Amino acid sequence: MTTRAGFVALIGEPNAGKSTLTNRMVGAKVSIVTHKVQTTRARIRGVAIEGETQIVFVDTPGLFRPKRRLDRAMVAAAWSGAADADVVVLLVEAHRGLTEGVQRILEGLAEIGKGRKVALAINKIDRVKAEALLALSAKLNEAYPFERSFMISAEKGHGVDALRQWLAGELPEGPWLYPEDQIADLPMRMIAAEMTREKLTLRLHQELPYQLTVETENWEERPDGSARVDQIVYVARDGHKGIVLGKKGETIKAVSKAAREELEEFLGRRIHLFLQVKVRENWQDEAERYSEMGLNFRDGNG
Repeated sequence: MTTRAGFVALIGEPNAGKSTLTNRMVGAKVSIVTHKVQTTRARIRGVAIEGETQIVFVDTPGLFRPKRRLDRAMVAAAWSGAADADVVVLLVEAHRGLTEGVQRILEGLAEIGKGRKVALAINKIDRVKAEALLALSAKLNEAYPFERSFMISAEKGHGVDALRQWLAGELPEGPWLYPEDQIADLPMRMIAAEMTREKLTLRLHQELPYQLTVETENWEERPDGSARVDQIVYVARDGHKGIVLGKKGETIKAVSKAAREELEEFLGRRIHLFLQVKVRENWQDEAERYSEMGLNFRDGNG
């Protein structure tokens, strides 16, 4: 019996649906999914099994024009994830089409795509008519020599099986890279921090877009099988602290409850979650914060 295993990098503009597709492929929630752009900071990997093939998904941050150090580190992480992968899948939103951002990604692919299989996945196909989809596919294939093109809805699951089956056949022969029951290579501390950050992002909407980060400071296993998890929410300004806490602490309580429930469901056991909010004005310029997020601080230079 021949086994295959390899890495698949999902790249695209922010909000193209990369995290949703990872979760759909893996069948479990390992990658943060919100309506806000640029929420995936670290290269989170999900592991999917298709027949005798193990597919390791590298869910990269969205590719956009970077302005700050954190932005530059995220973009560098995305391109290095693509450059290290066996197969690259470019995700394009059907209703947005060939944007300036997609055009820039195609130019980047011309550099790193050589000698590597690159597929196109047009996502959110339920938002446009069939003729528009075919025209967009033709235009994109004219701009770059994709190996295969797929029409999918990551959210609804349409076309995802066909993409996964194709990927499984394209990965190199070899032993599996992870134990069968392992769905993500991120340590649980980071997954837990991502879950809390997702709840904060959803709750606060426009108020604090990218001015906060969450770290799991302590993880203590208890004799009864439960775990105590202590996390710190770092904000950039004093005024932000009040927003995160909310009136009479209501916001942080709601966030903590939602994050705890999701973590309990994910782990299948009881979790005691404690959140603290701290002001750290220059957290976006601290190397330690970057390594916590799986990013390279030096990549933010420039």
